[in-house]
Amino acid sequence: MSDENREEYQAKIESLDRRGSGQAVVWRENEKGNPKKLKLVVPQTIPGEEVKVDALYPTKKWSKTELKEVVEASSERTIAPCPHFDICGGCVWQHWEYSGQLKHKTEYVKRAIESQGFDPELVKPTIGMDRPWDYRNKMEFTFSPEGNMGMHEQGNFRNVFDLETCLIASDDMVNASLEVSKWAKDHDLKGYEKEAHTGLLRHLMVRQSFTTGEIMLALIATQPPSGELKEAVNDLVDRISPYKKVKSLMWLENTLWADRVDAEAIHVLAGRDFIYDEIYGYQYRLWYDTFFQTNPTQAKKLIDLALEMGQPKEHETMIDLFCGVGTFSLPFASRVKKLAGVEIVESSIESAKRNAEENGIDNTYFLAQDARRGIDHVLEEFGQPDILLLDPPRSGAGGKVMRRIGRSKPKRIVYVSCNPSSFAEDAAELRQFNYELKSVQPVDLFPHTVHVELVSILELK
Repeated sequence: MSDENREEYQAKIESLDRRGSGQAVVWRENEKGNPKKLKLVVPQTIPGEEVKVDALYPTKKWSKTELKEVVEASSERTIAPCPHFDICGGCVWQHWEYSGQLKHKTEYVKRAIESQGFDPELVKPTIGMDRPWDYRNKMEFTFSPEGNMGMHEQGNFRNVFDLETCLIASDDMVNASLEVSKWAKDHDLKGYEKEAHTGLLRHLMVRQSFTTGEIMLALIATQPPSGELKEAVNDLVDRISPYKKVKSLMWLENTLWADRVDAEAIHVLAGRDFIYDEIYGYQYRLWYDTFFQTNPTQAKKLIDLALEMGQPKEHETMIDLFCGVGTFSLPFASRVKKLAGVEIVESSIESAKRNAEENGIDNTYFLAQDARRGIDHVLEEFGQPDILLLDPPRSGAGGKVMRRIGRSKPKRIVYVSCNPSSFAEDAAELRQFNYELKSVQPVDLFPHTVHVELVSILELK
């Protein structure tokens, strides 16, 4: 990049943006000699640090930068252990001591609920992990047109770097994935080129149960595993066979333009099309597209907290909105008279029914419907619930659903959220129905990233 497209500045990091990069402000003169503010975005920094940066294209109001030097480092700065940290778009905070990450996440949740008029003192310190590594039970890797397999580069989504290791996944998952990567290189199999819509291999999805140890490997490709690919596919099966924990090896066809993990046809190359997992003493079947908590260690804490806050009793009825495959439904159903689960994804509802049956739970009713209409249907069948639990997607439940919840008047509402901002907006909708927010407990499911989950309880006054 030419010198006219960059300028050097020294600045103090004041805050973090939503991607976890530091933010700073400098003042400079424009062509008329008037002071002009320039906002700098500086990855791999910590609030309070003094840094020197190269500002790229500084004629704009804001500029992404290249960090040249940390002039005054935070006491919480540490050395990132991953060799991919400088380029990977996954773990953006490995340079930050874990205790500092947790404090920041607590303050973030406090700001989110305070913005909606709630008392920030309701927020308890974030519950972290004893060992914030090897925590993910599912990873998705991408193949580049050149045949590399890995993650997208930070700030440059078009580029995929070749994976050597991943410190937030288990060794079993990484080793099996690297075997697939080597197989693709040995057979000179090219990755998918999105713009030209060419190439064979798109993604590798790998998931593992931390309880049973079973692993699923799912290759997503643009062609079926037949014809000229047959020899390569047979070799893949042979190479994976020594990995005894791999109980599902699949080839998923995806010819769609959208670049996401999806399947138009499923070919089981070895084993079955699902793996068994367990959480909180209940067994679940996981297919390639099953949503399941990605951090099983912390997911158990979410369930513990939900049960502690919800205080389910044997004579009570309950609704579980956005119930998925029944992660919260089964533990609660064992403690209440009857439970109705509502989820818009039909395959998840079928899984929830099967999971309840296989775990000997017979007091559940699962409905494949959107949340707002599902509530109405359940109210007609079961009447007013004592407890309502919801665990919506990042966008939240939305005003219409929250107002419908408020009108149904459950005694206690347990809200599990992966987005503190949408949670605060949703919770504010319940004020008009005489609900009081009693407690908010953040839980860190994704160490070294900006994400934080929470469990909360709202009670009818």
